[in-house]
Amino acid sequence: MKLLWIDLNCSYAHASLALPALHAQMMQYADAEWDVVSATANEPPGPVVDEIVRRRPDLLAATAWLFTHEALLHLLARVRAMLPQCVVVLGGPEFLGDNESYLRRTPWVDAVFRGEGEEVFPQWLPLWKRRERWADVPGLCYLDPETGAYRDNGTARVVHFDRLIPPEQSPFFRWDKPFVQLETTRGCFNTCAFCVSGGEKPVRSLPLETIARRLENIRAHGIRDVRILDRTFNHNARCACDLLQLFRTHHPHLHFHLEIHPALLGDELKTLLSTMPPGLLHLEAGIQSLHEDVLQACGRRGGLEASLEGLRYLCALPNVVTHADLIAGLPLYRLEQIYEDVRTLAGYCAGEIQLESLKVLPGTEMRRRAAELGLAYSPLPPYEVLQTPAITPAGLQEAMRLSRLLDGYYNAPAWQDVTRRLILHDAAFLPRFLDTLTRQGVILQPMSLERRGVLLYSFCRAHYPAFTSAVTRAWIEAGLSLKKEPAERVRTKKQTPPGDWEVLQGVYKPTLRLCFLPPESPNEPGYWYGYESERQEAKPVFKAVQSFK
Repeated sequence: MKLLWIDLNCSYAHASLALPALHAQMMQYADAEWDVVSATANEPPGPVVDEIVRRRPDLLAATAWLFTHEALLHLLARVRAMLPQCVVVLGGPEFLGDNESYLRRTPWVDAVFRGEGEEVFPQWLPLWKRRERWADVPGLCYLDPETGAYRDNGTARVVHFDRLIPPEQSPFFRWDKPFVQLETTRGCFNTCAFCVSGGEKPVRSLPLETIARRLENIRAHGIRDVRILDRTFNHNARCACDLLQLFRTHHPHLHFHLEIHPALLGDELKTLLSTMPPGLLHLEAGIQSLHEDVLQACGRRGGLEASLEGLRYLCALPNVVTHADLIAGLPLYRLEQIYEDVRTLAGYCAGEIQLESLKVLPGTEMRRRAAELGLAYSPLPPYEVLQTPAITPAGLQEAMRLSRLLDGYYNAPAWQDVTRRLILHDAAFLPRFLDTLTRQGVILQPMSLERRGVLLYSFCRAHYPAFTSAVTRAWIEAGLSLKKEPAERVRTKKQTPPGDWEVLQGVYKPTLRLCFLPPESPNEPGYWYGYESERQEAKPVFKAVQSFK
């Protein structure tokens, strides 16, 4: 039997763990020949379908994810039209709800798995042609080929998580990607109604020595970026501290991205976080909202005050980057509160502010209670919320444009400092700037770093003139052209150093090419920048400030 896996991802940088995780459990199963066709969801279907059909599989398998599901269906429908005898089976988080209507409207899909597959897929594979035995396989959902009746075998859960063969041992594991993903736990202690892990109990963990061996293998393959997939890294304080010690002691040159609950920071964990080497950790704090009634409506554990105290602590750490998540469209969450929360997070100096829209996902408590909560949402992926009693459709669209603004300015290192200062200077800055970018028709367009700087400079010159010099300094330090509008006040010709500057960066050498940004008022300083003439580097290597008081 020839099994072909469609490895469909959102982008080239991403690689699903599903294929290597399943294959690793079955590498000794001799009756199946495994093959894979990889693609991204943005590719035209024709060449991918041609490659699949050319290999003529007996069994076609794939994982359906939120942002790849629609593209996957287009591929499968075309393949099945040309290979009608091929059996198609899917798994993934898209199938955590009721799957009967899905199977009836997609006749080219023979069965779907609900839940975790590493232990049940090996049970099903020897039975793939014996449909009368499918009723014995936990988690499998399908239509009876004789009666057309829907068969639902519940939800599959991995019982022995710590005994699974690691996906890195499969030859299908992708070592050529810029980062790898690693689970140290599975399940979640929390009960967030919007999350597919809200009902995954109990939390199962790997022994520390197993994690240590896997990290050493990852490091030996030259990987430097590790995404920890645990839903809440610090749900168990002792385990979290042990892992941080492991990261710091044995892998100080790696970069770990992990999700942390800011309400669960004990003293030992705080101390450890404060002593981590700079660049080792990128923390994601899923705060979701800064309003207690919203969090309670979502079933999220951990009090708001404790979360805010923990978030302030994390954002103040100079050695760690902390990014905070907000979700527009949560029950009771109003548009004006979203603006307030963004401003609060900017005040905390959050490393990034991610604003996403609520996805009413299959199998979640939020999906089951959608009518009760008054949530209107798309019935098709990505199931985005369209309206709630607290926010209008127009308000949700504005929130998504605000998300684009935050990504383009606050989350861009070049513009973050001046954007943060503007947000804190005036509560009206964000809605005013967003309205300007919307009316200009650019907020939904891809914009270069330079284009964003020109727009910000022009806006500040018209509405916040006291900040134009700050935008110019950010422009210069980003290495952008001194011939463009934001650098219009910069002096570049025949600049000689004064005798009274204060050096802020680098070392002055007579060979440097200097430029000078004069003050706009008598109480402001001027700024000097030096460029390496020989290397023709875009960014200045020297910076000094000159006081005129």
